[in-house]
Amino acid sequence: MAYLFTSESVSEGHPDKVADQISDALIDHFMAFDPTSKVACETLVTTGQVVLAGEVNTTTYLDVQAITREVIRKIGYTKSEYMFEANSCGILSAIHEQSADINQGVDRANPEDQGAGDQGMMFGFATKETDNYMPLALDLAHKILQELSNIRNNEPSLIGYLRPDAKSQVTIEYSDNHVPQRIDTIVVSTQHDDFAAEADMLAKIKKDIVEIVIPRVKAKLKPELQALFNDAITYHINPTGKFVIGGPHGDTGLTGRKIIVDTYGGKGAHGGGAFSGKDPSKVDRSAAYATRHIAINLVAAGLCDQVLVQVSYAIGVAKPCGLFIDTYGSAKVGLTDGEIAKKVEAIFDMRPYFIEQRLKLRNPIYSETAAYGHMGRKNEVVTKHFVGPNGQQLTKEVELFTWEKLDYVDTVKSAFGL
Repeated sequence: MAYLFTSESVSEGHPDKVADQISDALIDHFMAFDPTSKVACETLVTTGQVVLAGEVNTTTYLDVQAITREVIRKIGYTKSEYMFEANSCGILSAIHEQSADINQGVDRANPEDQGAGDQGMMFGFATKETDNYMPLALDLAHKILQELSNIRNNEPSLIGYLRPDAKSQVTIEYSDNHVPQRIDTIVVSTQHDDFAAEADMLAKIKKDIVEIVIPRVKAKLKPELQALFNDAITYHINPTGKFVIGGPHGDTGLTGRKIIVDTYGGKGAHGGGAFSGKDPSKVDRSAAYATRHIAINLVAAGLCDQVLVQVSYAIGVAKPCGLFIDTYGSAKVGLTDGEIAKKVEAIFDMRPYFIEQRLKLRNPIYSETAAYGHMGRKNEVVTKHFVGPNGQQLTKEVELFTWEKLDYVDTVKSAFGL
């Protein structure tokens, strides 16, 4: 029997994502000026206020106020009527030195023996149902909000009332054999300027979403995905009605509260650890990227149609406790999932140091991850500019989303005789 599956996304102006972006901007600056930094930085945002807290071990000094205000400004909170504004919000920093007890479990005389920054399990997932090997419902939910953001930032005359905060949700109908059949429901809630008449407001917003935003999203998809759009889609556009009060004034935001949006939209599994604000010695982040890297290369190599990869660690120990593979019965080779896992272990060294080196994680590459998902993004080389508190200018060329590279496909094919 056919079934429905739903995923959601949130915009860069959502309060939790504002917090994530601030935390990751701090990570990038620490990495830019001291790549050996150990950082765990949490952010809270609310009406007119930002609170920064966490632990840091670094040789550099940052103007955290300036960095925070620039992030808020870039997101679009630049008007006093939003009750959270880049130039006027209060910023309290309670960042202090990292625990020596934790650090002794991570640093080693031989860098290759670097221990995991925490215990826990991390998951990576990939599926062939989209070109970027992401679950379709989440991919579409991200794309809807990215188009809204593009219009707000680059074409304000097209839809002039948009404010930064927004959420989306997409429900897909699947066949018994897990093939997408159609889009059942699309939900979009977008913060907006005040309207004179609420009835006119709701009609205008729904018309703009359905007639402008959705067609733009559809036009960028391959034909077989465009065919999933139909006249029977149920649209819930700003279903609560008025949405003027939003962002950190409407809801308090915290780092790490959108971990399902950040990963696979509820497909696969999640180990529970957040990403933003953590340097790559924290395996919550680095090993989640590494398992995605494994998953995407296995599916791209044709080993299976979809796959879940789990790795687990003990704090302070370099060697993982175990590696688990679930191909959901879609494997194209005559091996059990356990046998596949043994071969994968021989291909990908999952000790923390080797993950950092393989994926180039000691670079300032994290701000770009903090909105619209850490997975399924474009691998590219960009030039980034940083300014230190003493006016020091720093320009770095870095490679983003290295865990999305299909650089192990040939190795996988060779190992499995594909």
